[in-house]
Amino acid sequence: MKTIDRLLSASQSVWDTYHQHPFVLGLQNGTLDQAKFRHYILQDYLYLIEYAKVFAIGITKAKSLPVMQLFSSYIQSIVHSEMTTHTGYMEKLNIRQEELAQTPVALSSRSYTAYMMQVAYEGGEAEALTAILSCAYSYEAIGRTIVRENPDAANHPLYGDWVQYYSGDKYHQDNLRLLDMLEMLTKDYTQQQLCHLEDIFVTCSRYESEFWDMAWAQSF
Repeated sequence: MKTIDRLLSASQSVWDTYHQHPFVLGLQNGTLDQAKFRHYILQDYLYLIEYAKVFAIGITKAKSLPVMQLFSSYIQSIVHSEMTTHTGYMEKLNIRQEELAQTPVALSSRSYTAYMMQVAYEGGEAEALTAILSCAYSYEAIGRTIVRENPDAANHPLYGDWVQYYSGDKYHQDNLRLLDMLEMLTKDYTQQQLCHLEDIFVTCSRYESEFWDMAWAQSF
């Protein structure tokens, strides 16, 4: 069994809830309250800054140049592609830098990124990558499910850019590189090591669920 299949099996009950979450369904149906989306964009932008640092820690844990290049390239992808999508929304939603600088990071998000950093500091390449994948791969799953259930969601005047990005081929190709590297790094892992990866992946998946809850409730 592939490592990713094992991780997905362990977290399936959590991932199933993503597609029924009211925030995600609002994106899918185009009925999401704009204020909730605005809160999400603010918090996700702040989250991505810390998320990129997990990749940076991964670089310091890398034992080969290909792993260093992978983590480095993904930092570039986050900073120049994913955060650019969010910056576009800043303009659409009239979010100014002053507001962004004064917005507190939601407690659930702060706890989530702190956990990922702890995993990366204490573990190795595969552990850091496992923590990262829960976010990266789940967004693709959500984006593609939205398009499958409602193809017109990609054309929504506000939410369409988000749907297009996370359901798109570039994002998919980036994830394939992460998945291929995970399989390479864990090919000689013991059952005990794989069980540890399961625990990391499930924990991060639960944090992902809490992030959607936070966005829906507009909480800090």
